[in-house]
Amino acid sequence: MYPGDIIDEPSLRNRTQVFEDRLEAGRRLAHMLEKKPLKDAIVLAIPSGGVPVGLAISQQLRVPLDVVVVRKVPIPDNPEAGFGAIALDSTLVLNEPLVYQLGLDHETIQTIASARLKEIRERLEKFRGKRKPADLNHRDLIIVDDGLASGFTMLVAVRSLKKHNPASIVVAVPTAHIEALRRISPEVDKVYCLNVRSGSLFAVADAYAHWYDVSDEEVKEYLRKAWLGPP
Repeated sequence: MYPGDIIDEPSLRNRTQVFEDRLEAGRRLAHMLEKKPLKDAIVLAIPSGGVPVGLAISQQLRVPLDVVVVRKVPIPDNPEAGFGAIALDSTLVLNEPLVYQLGLDHETIQTIASARLKEIRERLEKFRGKRKPADLNHRDLIIVDDGLASGFTMLVAVRSLKKHNPASIVVAVPTAHIEALRRISPEVDKVYCLNVRSGSLFAVADAYAHWYDVSDEEVKEYLRKAWLGPP
């Protein structure tokens, strides 16, 4: 059922309410990652929900934390749903069957993507301020989010970060749909996911007993803790 490059916890398959919150999920994910040899590693968390997960991993593995800001590209008149995702360097990944189904033309896609790119730049400035991005050349990258539903935001992060010539890329998430993991796994060295689920009904939130939207101020506080304290 699971490709060899997807590492999961069999006892948690298709279960819900398996984590108290994102910090606890991150600590448990860090235990899984401790088994992997890491050299000059860095955790790159996708805001907002991925940042507390990333902080817990960063603290436990004693490796630095930074953010990789990507955004889903929303369907017109339905901003909660997306037809793809975009990264800071304009890397764009589209759900091609959905784009065809929606009848979206190139001009519409570019207009929506450009607006999202502006949001990415604004969020990155808000979170990082004048702090320079980390040098990722020849480093082991651990890309983290709080979960994967479709996997497109993670996929665009992976493809964008590949351009920085890392030594390796692993994806680490507490929970995910198996199809999202199958979308991601061919493009990275390993995928670590504690709680893998399948079926037509999937929500990242269902893996957590305590779930809420992480605010920008909370993200900034988590990053402050990472950047002012060890490692």
